[in-house]
Amino acid sequence: MENRIELIKTEALEALSQVADAEQIKSLSVKYLGRKGLLTLFLRNISELPAEDRPEAGKQANIVKKELEAAFDAALNRAEARNRENPEDAIDVSLPGRPVTRGTLHPITHVTRQICGIFSRMGFDIAEGPEVETDYYNFEALNIPKNHPARDMQDTFYVSDNIVLRTHTSPIQVHIMEENAPPVRIVAPGKVYRCDSDLTHTPMFHQVEGLLVDTDVSFGDLKGVLEAFVHEMFDETISLRFRPSFFPFTEPSAEVDIVCVMCRGKGCKVCSNTGWLEVLGCGMVHPAVFENVGYDTRKYTGFAFGMGVERLAMLKYGINDLRMFFESDYRFLRQF
Repeated sequence: MENRIELIKTEALEALSQVADAEQIKSLSVKYLGRKGLLTLFLRNISELPAEDRPEAGKQANIVKKELEAAFDAALNRAEARNRENPEDAIDVSLPGRPVTRGTLHPITHVTRQICGIFSRMGFDIAEGPEVETDYYNFEALNIPKNHPARDMQDTFYVSDNIVLRTHTSPIQVHIMEENAPPVRIVAPGKVYRCDSDLTHTPMFHQVEGLLVDTDVSFGDLKGVLEAFVHEMFDETISLRFRPSFFPFTEPSAEVDIVCVMCRGKGCKVCSNTGWLEVLGCGMVHPAVFENVGYDTRKYTGFAFGMGVERLAMLKYGINDLRMFFESDYRFLRQF
């Protein structure tokens, strides 16, 4: 036992005598005195020795540890002193530091978090779901059966006959309703995919959809929630209007326009001189959707809404080219 301790000490001092660089000295210190060092491992294994040998072994090991610590400290001080005596080998502490390049949130991430934050403060929970869905959850459970003309609106990526890349985040609503009894109040952010690519569309984009189900939910409740959202997202001077529309999973359905944030309703190129911009779709949940998840349509009503994050980000920040979100131009991204 004593021979083993002395051997570790002798090896450490011999190795230390052959190095002069501060970094090499630090490496040797770790080798012998670090958490997994040779002397540290010896101390940890003392419990395996016979009981009568343990006290003496611990005492000798601690003595050697203090001697080695002192030897390494002295060697390190000598190395640092040599650096101070030889300026060409020393670190010039007067040199300016290297700037740390900090990342920033992508504008899509920033706007998504802002949207979810607004609805969270209204009492909505955040829900997530798979990006690869079955045909049932992406279409049929949302009142879009086989051969329904509304499927043509989706431009779907099919993985197989029954598996698709989700075309909206509405399937999350179905999953949540299947797993939870009312009341339900969620928003579902995420990526969605459609076979559509031009100056104003991309094959992958981001949506945030919302759902509220309870007793006595009315279209007036929907209008109040969306008005509060738009005012917080932009400002309280922004007016809204609801236009009748069609979505298979809501009835009645509407599209929501806001006063153009660029010209404030005067008419410009962005709003095609109408003074209005479409920002989202919404409506009261269709009874057929409730029947698919087992909700009592005589007792519960609800509303749903959905919005494209890229569109809101473009309006909020005055961005006029959708491609800028995907080009990874640091000059553009650092503004956010």
